[in-house]
Amino acid sequence: MSNEPKVRVGIIGAGGIVKQRHLPGLLAIPGVEIAAVSNSTTASTEAFCREHAPDARRFEHWQELADDAGVDVVWIGATPYLHAEATIFSLQCGKHVFCQARMAAELHEAERMWEAALSFPDRVTAICPAPQGLKGGEVVKKLLADGAIGTLHQMMLHSFSAAWLDASAPAHWRQRVEISGVQILTLGIFVEVMQRWLGDITEVTARGSIVFPQRGDCVVETPDLVNVLCKFRNGVEGAMLFSGVAANAPTDRVQIFGSDGSLSYDFVTDEILLGRRGETPTAVTVPPDMMRGWTVERDFIAAVRDPAAPRPKPDFTEGIRYMRVVNGVWDSMDQRATVKVA
Repeated sequence: MSNEPKVRVGIIGAGGIVKQRHLPGLLAIPGVEIAAVSNSTTASTEAFCREHAPDARRFEHWQELADDAGVDVVWIGATPYLHAEATIFSLQCGKHVFCQARMAAELHEAERMWEAALSFPDRVTAICPAPQGLKGGEVVKKLLADGAIGTLHQMMLHSFSAAWLDASAPAHWRQRVEISGVQILTLGIFVEVMQRWLGDITEVTARGSIVFPQRGDCVVETPDLVNVLCKFRNGVEGAMLFSGVAANAPTDRVQIFGSDGSLSYDFVTDEILLGRRGETPTAVTVPPDMMRGWTVERDFIAAVRDPAAPRPKPDFTEGIRYMRVVNGVWDSMDQRATVKVA
């Protein structure tokens, strides 16, 4: 038997990411109980509980779950359109809140979430971090901080897939603005990662294109591809290219250039290449003590149990930082102009 205090988790939106990633992590922690579930339909709630949480109570309406005295933590796995409303209501009900990424559908919703978190400082809040670059990210930050490639001046990132290339396929929920809002492809993910490594983005110039404007009965408003020029506060100039309609293209990779060399990171293989000026780039080994793994659920529950424990990251402040950039990309596309990011 564990001596740890019991933590009762209520899940709002128990979809694929919850089943694949969060549920195994939560169930591996002694004393954590999946106490309640509310999915988009009664049938899907029942199906999830039968397979994964037979003792959990079923709620038809998520508000009832958030307000239930038998729930300590609300784990929001729903899509972005519900994040703000569910987060704010759950905090008002006295719950700790973990929110699946991306933070919200719109910037103003993310700002309301941030303000609500500030109003309940004794409640633990966090957003699911991007797993991209997790393994070697600390090494990258150290190399850059130590001047391994000199003074930084440029970065280039591409994130390509062919997931949306089939014009006959129905619209994915990520292509429906009423569900996903301003989120485009992996834009928010890599803005989060790049700002963690290089600091804040202060301006963007973006162009996007909708290659297939109609998918079944859905008029698509989310770009199938977007190209973003950006500037970081430290002066680095960046180009970030995203596409869901790129056949046979390389996938997710960033290259950072400095006065004395270059650094690249392959987000698929976690391979880091360091190239000094005039030398062939060579692989960088990630030391075991700097290698980071997926500890998201463990870190969150530890903070709930112990107010003195480190608060999990990214918090809502970091979420606001990437949401402002994503919103700026939309504004730039609409205005066909360079947009300053607050």
